[in-house]
Amino acid sequence: MATKERGVTALDRLRSRYERVDTTCSACGYDDEDGRWRSTTDGSQVHYSHVCPRCGAVRKRTYRL
Repeated sequence: MATKERGVTALDRLRSRYERVDTTCSACGYDDEDGRWRSTTDGSQVHYSHVCPRCGAVRKRTYRL
């Protein structure tokens, strides 16, 4: 049986998923296993971004609420 983490929203879980699964830079191929995705919201959209520590490329994901 799966346990539900308290205080964690669906948006937090999505960010955690990016941090586990989307770790390879599409620009240079660097695998940033410890990389963290940043999330911000403006009330109508949630923006996720990650900066590659090797080449500085920025990957972005945006979701409308």
